[in-house]
Amino acid sequence: MSSLSPRLEKFVAGRPDTPVVAIDLDIVEERYLALAAALPGVSLFYAVKANPAPEILSLLRSLGCRFDVASSGEVALCRDLGAEGHEISFGNTIKHRDAVAAAHELGIARFSVDCSAELDKIHEAAPGSLVSARISCDGAGASWPLSGKFGCSPSDAVELLIRAADLGHRLGVSFHVGSQQLRTGAWDVALIEVAAMADDLARRGLVFDEVNLGGGFPASLGDGAPAIDEYGAAIMSAVEHRIGGLDARLAAEPGRYLVADAGALVSEVLLVSQRSVGDSTRWVYLDVGVFTGLVEAIGEAVRYPITCDRSSEDTLPSILAGPTCDSLDVIYEQHPVALPAELAEGDRLVFAGTGAYTTTYSAVAFNGFAPLRQVVLSDPASSSGS
Repeated sequence: MSSLSPRLEKFVAGRPDTPVVAIDLDIVEERYLALAAALPGVSLFYAVKANPAPEILSLLRSLGCRFDVASSGEVALCRDLGAEGHEISFGNTIKHRDAVAAAHELGIARFSVDCSAELDKIHEAAPGSLVSARISCDGAGASWPLSGKFGCSPSDAVELLIRAADLGHRLGVSFHVGSQQLRTGAWDVALIEVAAMADDLARRGLVFDEVNLGGGFPASLGDGAPAIDEYGAAIMSAVEHRIGGLDARLAAEPGRYLVADAGALVSEVLLVSQRSVGDSTRWVYLDVGVFTGLVEAIGEAVRYPITCDRSSEDTLPSILAGPTCDSLDVIYEQHPVALPAELAEGDRLVFAGTGAYTTTYSAVAFNGFAPLRQVVLSDPASSSGS
């Protein structure tokens, strides 16, 4: 299985109990170092939601990474590993008031907002903190756009920041160009808006303390994503060209890029069938589905590279579906997967690029299925479950 590291291949070859995701920590380290080199001078805040395994968080912190959190639970995970308040950014624009107050008491002083009501909350529960106004991006070029729920217009963001300054807060701006972003120029489009905002604020005597470039850095999912150094070159060029005159810190929030390719999801075929007599369409039902880890396959937004432990030159197009009693639990139907013609119950399928947004999306007990299990591989001789 050429898309997997030797360590992951060895794990898969051992035929572990399924379904299970295995994580190769060496790949996480390689990815962090590559991204840090591609974005010199940019503080990296790992998006904990991508994969909150303590082993991953501990490794990243040892490399100098900081953390972007979305809840009190994620704050607790980072604090349990010794992370200080200045190492944590509360990037979710929808926060419980008590969570903001508790985070502020721990020294966390970076909060994102995209509306006036959230700014009120931050001011009351975390006075004097850095308020980062999140502006919306259209997500063009991203496999998983994030434009439908978060962000405000640049003009509204300016008004928010003017008010935040009047309330005694430091000012920031953030955006997210969409997850699995395949266009290196997407950041330039957003930074044009940031530059215009900076000019508007400057006329009022205000400046940005921080510009957060968000996430979007892609995994290797076979969709033609450029190399990370190409993203770095394009982003740093856009930074210099658009906001090079600003004396503001730069931050970014990588998630998928750091952990997705470090993971492999091993599943087992439960059933191979036709839905009706004479129907040539083949359905393959697995012990994993959209409710047990593969949520990002909904709408076939993210298409994972798939390999099978049964080799054959003869293949048939196969619709993949999960094990639950919900009709939404179909993984790939619009674009069936070519699988061996002799595929049978008990065969294994391996989904590459599944180290991100799988275990955290898995349902707790829908239909009684257990949450997706994860194993972290830290050296050739040992592994630990999480």
